Amino acid sequence: MSRRQVLHAAALAAASGWAGGGAARAQGGGQTAVVFLSRSGNTRMLAGHLSRRFNADLIEVRPRDPWPDDYDRMVDWASRWREGDQLLPLEHAPDLSGHDTVFLGFPIWGGSLPAPMRSFLTAADLSGKTVLPFITHGGYGPGNTMAAVHGLAPNASFMPEFILRCDQERDTLNALRGWLSDVSAQTPL
Repeated sequence: MSRRQVLHAAALAAASGWAGGGAARAQGGGQTAVVFLSRSGNTRMLAGHLSRRFNADLIEVRPRDPWPDDYDRMVDWASRWREGDQLLPLEHAPDLSGHDTVFLGFPIWGGSLPAPMRSFLTAADLSGKTVLPFITHGGYGPGNTMAAVHGLAPNASFMPEFILRCDQERDTLNALRGWLSDVSAQTPL
């Protein structure tokens, strides 16, 4: 889906009251939040747009201890947390008690819900809230992630999710490595 299609979908959502904007907000008196997790910036960009578009609180989910900057180490870190039974400690636990509409954004890591978002959903009470998921992925799709989200927030009212394929960092790094291999054969680096 192109950025133009994303913006068009957001405009339609606002016009229909789907995202708690306009008349729906005035009648319900509720507030909207955009809760997101992002490492590479793709989900952050979408979250920022939604926050500005709907005048919503922007809340970033972050682990208490920063994840590795290096991509390969990050993949190992994410795999360990995905395979473990413990919840990842978060930097802070957002309070959504004053919000009745929540845009929920996250990337897919290793075909699964990322550990920081799993920890957030376990701690957050989304009961009675309208949740609008927006998901980014690097080519493998969302898998069964929404089943996990529904299981962690069984009393929320979910709208259909928005899913967007974004550039995968692994592909970018592999292209760079290929180029470096080519040029290093021609010049000492």
